[in-house]
Amino acid sequence: MKTLELKFLNETDKLVTITLDSPIEPADPVAVEQAMDEIIAQNAFYSSGGDLVSKKSARIVERNIFDIEV
Repeated sequence: MKTLELKFLNETDKLVTITLDSPIEPADPVAVEQAMDEIIAQNAFYSSGGDLVSKKSARIVERNIFDIEV
């Protein structure tokens, strides 16, 4: 399973991560940056440390899960 992690800093300078499932690949860095700017501008999310105030990073994370029969 792949996810897109958008990392922001909030008003208390704490890291806040928004995770989205099944990102489109290859990721378009310009579109991701624009989406993050819009999230901040629209004040779309609130964290326990206040509003999101700046972008930190974005990344695609892949996680593999293998069931073990016991």
